[in-house]
Amino acid sequence: MTLAQGTSPHRADTHPRAPQALRSAQIDAADPDPVHALKRGLGPGPFAMVTLFVSPDADFARITHEAHQAFPGAEVLACTTAGEIGVTGYVEGQIVAAGFPAALFSTRTVVFDELSDFDPQPSIDRVIRARVAHAEDAPRKLHEFAFLMIDGMSLKEDEVAGAMAAGLGPVPLFGGSAGDGARFGEALVSRNGVIYKNGALLALVRSACRVRVFSLDHLQPTRRRMVVTEADPTARIVHQINAEPAAQEYARVLGHDPAHLTPSTFAAHPVVVRLGGRHHVRAIRRVTEDGSLIFFSAIDEGMVLTLAEPENMATHLQRTLDEMFAEERPETILACDCILRRLEAGEKQMTRDISQILSGARIIGFGTYGEQMGAMHVNHTLTGVAVFAPDPPGDPASTAAPVRSVDLP
Repeated sequence: MTLAQGTSPHRADTHPRAPQALRSAQIDAADPDPVHALKRGLGPGPFAMVTLFVSPDADFARITHEAHQAFPGAEVLACTTAGEIGVTGYVEGQIVAAGFPAALFSTRTVVFDELSDFDPQPSIDRVIRARVAHAEDAPRKLHEFAFLMIDGMSLKEDEVAGAMAAGLGPVPLFGGSAGDGARFGEALVSRNGVIYKNGALLALVRSACRVRVFSLDHLQPTRRRMVVTEADPTARIVHQINAEPAAQEYARVLGHDPAHLTPSTFAAHPVVVRLGGRHHVRAIRRVTEDGSLIFFSAIDEGMVLTLAEPENMATHLQRTLDEMFAEERPETILACDCILRRLEAGEKQMTRDISQILSGARIIGFGTYGEQMGAMHVNHTLTGVAVFAPDPPGDPASTAAPVRSVDLP
């Protein structure tokens, strides 16, 4: 089990000078009483919502049940992870909690409990009704966003994200696919102690704090292109590229030995597709025994895949955060970070540098099997919401129209 530098397995760690708005705490998954420690770390409530990002090494059922009891009146949403982002940046074997104080936030959750039967139009209608009701419940909390947690093994993220965005209208949406470390066995989400193996949770959040939803990646398209010529879109499997076995052709274009394709290769050399005037990553998960490629996101025959090359991830992350928040730094950023970024960071020995940047920017969150940004399900991104200081009482901003800021991937 990997502990963050300076992290004790017997206490919940928080960021120094914990912010007033979104609170955070972290505890080792092996702690004998993790929920009590997290509650102490988050400080006094009441909370409108508590989110838990739980290592797959932990007892998810016990933790979510106890957390529901420990935070009465709060929406307690949880998911398993592909790694966590804690006080010191990238960590593993941890439970990271974010607390949304009821004085500053109002939340409403829409549950989708069986994604194999997901029907877009009724789901859109449910989201619209929930959004209208939430606005009536919290008219003075003018800033809003939506946060999606979804089973990362469901293969439904593209469809769900599209429907959620349609129902949300102008409300910015971001989210992450729950993970299972590097095992890809079982990814879970939970609301108030009830666990969903093939489900999704949409949290509607209204706030007295200004927010900014964003997505960033450090990848640049090259001129090397391929065409998907045989695929199974339902299973996200590509059998042939350029009318050749997919793994063999991908390796040829890359200049690699097909026998030596690994997750690190896919993390370092993703492919992108151009949709809506922008490039979006379609990351490869693994090679099958017959030489096909399984992807993390939607894929179909006729798609043109472009190889992408990464910038220095640490340099890009620091520069982009500095540019986005040049005028004002957020108090906390809640983020979903693709497992492929973590793999790439480890392969290129950048984990420490990136962790220092994440910690310095007060970014907390979890490693994912994919990220959602608006109507898109994407990979290889850091996607999240920046939460700024609360609007001062009597400030014109507290009675003005809500500010919604979105940076598209």
